[in-house]
Amino acid sequence: MAKKPGSSGRGQRELRVKVKTARGRKLSSTLWLERQLNDPYVQRARREGFRGRAAYKISELDDKYRFLVPGARVVDLGCAPGGWCQVAVQRVNALGEKSGKRIGTVLGVDLQEVEPIAGADIHQLDFLSEGADDLVKEWLGGEADVVMSDMAAASSGHKQTDHLRIIALVEAAAELAFDVLTPGGTFVAKVLAGGAEQGLQSILKKRFDKVAHVKPSASRSDSSEKFVVATGFRGRIEAEDGGGEE
Repeated sequence: MAKKPGSSGRGQRELRVKVKTARGRKLSSTLWLERQLNDPYVQRARREGFRGRAAYKISELDDKYRFLVPGARVVDLGCAPGGWCQVAVQRVNALGEKSGKRIGTVLGVDLQEVEPIAGADIHQLDFLSEGADDLVKEWLGGEADVVMSDMAAASSGHKQTDHLRIIALVEAAAELAFDVLTPGGTFVAKVLAGGAEQGLQSILKKRFDKVAHVKPSASRSDSSEKFVVATGFRGRIEAEDGGGEE
């Protein structure tokens, strides 16, 4: 697993970028821009060609749980700007660059248009729309081994409201996963700490062998985000039997 970005060397100081507040730009926007410019994961993503720091979150989760294996069929919900797709393409061998390994499939869907990614099949789609499940399976040519979601609702400025909105999105993503995952499959999704995720956890424990909550080191320390990783999908027939474990 890649090491967390740190200082540039012993006895050296990192150069911090300061951003001046421009006319018409709010202080909060200026502070966000300054944080982005000084974020070591953002800087690393630029160097390594990833579309965002989120690429390192899914990388860390996969390093621990090993679901992006060569040959896996992956659905990335809310895939913009594409960092998770980029990681998945490499790890499931979607481009066939790993000799002797099975070739996987990466399908990305998002409400907005996403720039093409070599090795990924990306579609503009509202996955909440009627028939979206059937379209996903048609594009995949069958079931998925992994369904993952880094979606977040637009911020309202009210913490509890935002929490409930993202839980609703994750529950919808989970319902799609229940329909398209193959038995033994994995579901990964971003949630926000806040209490309402307990209901989601109960649902997932009925459908998967194991359910865990993880905060990757690539997540900002001041962020309430964490990720649920559910492994060992029991399939639609067995869905109402048994429980799960942390």
